[in-house]
Amino acid sequence: MDSAAIDRFEAGRDRLASLAYRLLGSAADAEDTVQDAFLRWQAADRERIEVPEAWLTKVVTNLCLDRLRSAQARHERAVGDWLPEPLLQGDPMLGPADTFEQRESVSLAVLTLMERLSPVERAAYVLREAFSYPHAEIAGILDITESASQQHVHRARRRIAAERRGGDEVDPASARRIVEEFLAAATSGRTERLVAMLTADATAVSDGAGLARRLLRCTTRERVASYVRAGFKPTPAKRRLAGGSPAFHIALVNGSPAVLAVVDDRVVGTVAFEVSDGKVACLRGIAAADRLARLNEIWRQHEPDAPVISAW
Repeated sequence: MDSAAIDRFEAGRDRLASLAYRLLGSAADAEDTVQDAFLRWQAADRERIEVPEAWLTKVVTNLCLDRLRSAQARHERAVGDWLPEPLLQGDPMLGPADTFEQRESVSLAVLTLMERLSPVERAAYVLREAFSYPHAEIAGILDITESASQQHVHRARRRIAAERRGGDEVDPASARRIVEEFLAAATSGRTERLVAMLTADATAVSDGAGLARRLLRCTTRERVASYVRAGFKPTPAKRRLAGGSPAFHIALVNGSPAVLAVVDDRVVGTVAFEVSDGKVACLRGIAAADRLARLNEIWRQHEPDAPVISAW
């Protein structure tokens, strides 16, 4: 392959990876998909491709649809042991973030809700909301009619809006304040302080550091508060599991405020906060090492802020 063709592909790699990540919810799968698209680009008769960006978008979208429809993906996501892979603010894989719709489409909350859509609905929604494709182009990418594209996007918007918990956009200063107050409450030993910071219908979900076969869930704010209080209580066993005594940093993960537990410059866990009306509506804890690989890659490229808790 000539260098011009490689350069043409590389110029759009971040956009393609962002598209694949939104469709799959996994950075690792997104990277694999983009690499598969590169191999197809390499083998293609490129002189017959009139608009390379459109061709590559269609290839990546359809590769993602194949993954979403696979028996393994359907099984993993149906049994409830799946959470989106978290990405740190500044990661180019997060993609366009100029509008509220673009930012929300990559939030952990919406990525989770998109699991309830059909693969085609998910693709139409992402292409429209995150990348502002007109319905005529979406129809061409998905090999459907323009009317079908409009219907898929409408159904997706309606289903996500119906189940969305009303998460608010939070500016960085407010996000930091909320997380600092929550951490103080979590380490105070007073569960009632935590309860006061949670919405009446607050929930929590965790991957159990990859040790549990299924996701761990709490569905009342009292149980969430008790779970958080226990989770943030330091013990020798937890330190052994983490590989040391972590420091806690505040960051933005998929646009939401989050706590990162860091040992020796390695993020060993993250808790992302979904905020509604100044209170915490949902917590998502992810500590499985394979789900934090991409986040760690970006973490090591930036100079972090001072930790809010330096020794735990």
